[in-house]
Amino acid sequence: MDPVGTQARFALYYAPPAGSVLEDLARRWLGRDVTTDERVERPVVAGIDPARAEALTESPRFYGFHGTLKAPFALAEGCRAEDLMAAVESFAATQAPFTLPPFMVAPLDGFIALVPSAPSALLDELAAHCVQVFDAFRAPPSAADLEKRRAAGLTAGQHALLERWGYPYVMEAFRFHMTLTGRLDDDGERAATVAALRELFAPVTAESAPVDSLSVFFQADRTTPFRLVRRVPFTASGGG
Repeated sequence: MDPVGTQARFALYYAPPAGSVLEDLARRWLGRDVTTDERVERPVVAGIDPARAEALTESPRFYGFHGTLKAPFALAEGCRAEDLMAAVESFAATQAPFTLPPFMVAPLDGFIALVPSAPSALLDELAAHCVQVFDAFRAPPSAADLEKRRAAGLTAGQHALLERWGYPYVMEAFRFHMTLTGRLDDDGERAATVAALRELFAPVTAESAPVDSLSVFFQADRTTPFRLVRRVPFTASGGG
């Protein structure tokens, strides 16, 4: 990659397999292709006004459809993008593909997301390993970033995780999810939107989901949407 600026951030995410039904549904619902950064025409979703759908998807569209494994971070001093990419390649070579239980559309802390329909120890382990293995590449969060996180009303345990790992929702606080909307404060609207999105995403909620790669997302600066810049396959054997 070209040299990155001081405001650039990377993230390590789960992204649906390229060309999969889930990838296509997500890019159309969010209205953006996370690889090309091009806008995509959104389908008409029964029960959701198109203008409201545009507003609801503003935040997840900016971050790109994903499940967080290691949250966005700036590179530590002395680290290069090439070093991170090489480490991702090496890490992926030690990971075996596995499958998740089918996804389901569900409310989550006022948002709506796709979440696994049952716990996955393999997924929890993968996320924990990503947090630990790549911590050396992470610059400490800024004072502003820390204050923003603390203002969200963290538990004592989450405060400790924020201090140690730069992000509060890791390890025992980790809950894998793929965000579909911004916050919906109205209970009625949230329930109606859940129902509509369950219909839209029905094709991907009836079968298990493969986890066979680690995706590197990149943000050039804080005003620029994240893009998927590399998808590195898992090549070890012995997954579940």
